[in-house]
Amino acid sequence: MPRRRLMHWHPNPGATLNSQILAEACSCAESLGGTKDGRWKTSIISCRPITRDSMGAGGRLPPDVPGELLGVALHEHPGLYFSILRTHRLVLQADAAFPHVMEKLQSYKARVSLDFEGFQYQLGDFCLRIGKCAPNNSETMRGIIMEVEYYPLSSIEKSRAIMVDFFDIWQETLAKKSLPGRFIHVESNFSEYGLSDHYSFQHTAVQYATCLQQLMAVRA
Repeated sequence: MPRRRLMHWHPNPGATLNSQILAEACSCAESLGGTKDGRWKTSIISCRPITRDSMGAGGRLPPDVPGELLGVALHEHPGLYFSILRTHRLVLQADAAFPHVMEKLQSYKARVSLDFEGFQYQLGDFCLRIGKCAPNNSETMRGIIMEVEYYPLSSIEKSRAIMVDFFDIWQETLAKKSLPGRFIHVESNFSEYGLSDHYSFQHTAVQYATCLQQLMAVRA
């Protein structure tokens, strides 16, 4: 599948998120020649273990029980569900019913559900997805992200230079609007998860987990 790269909005110190920043980012996509091509939505669920039977001595979880399970439902594959255990560096593909099965087994329970959604733009060999991050069924903005997809290549290394060049052009275009912040990209260590250079949906799921971690750090 085509290579993708995720960026998130990093506000300047003291600056706050607002819908105007999102609107300006979308207008940048159009100013670069992007054509709006519908909406997209990706969801992340943070699950915690149901501790009634899993607590060890001293009220702590046993070391082999992950304290968090992240679930990622990608917009183009609603029938798939990707589970990420960050402490164990595992990413698993399952059926979309997986979180319900986990709750039925009384092992993990969803605590936080976040949606990443917005507009999609076609721009030559690129596809841009720009949107907000907000709690499920809420308009409260937690962050702004941009997903860049480059159709011709699936190799992470071979597409690295052109992704960097595109990001530089994007930053130059956005800088003209004098917004209180900038988009940044934090590299995910795919090799830690046993993922190869050939891009896959698992790579995207890991990037969303990394992006979520960065957004929470900015809020903290």
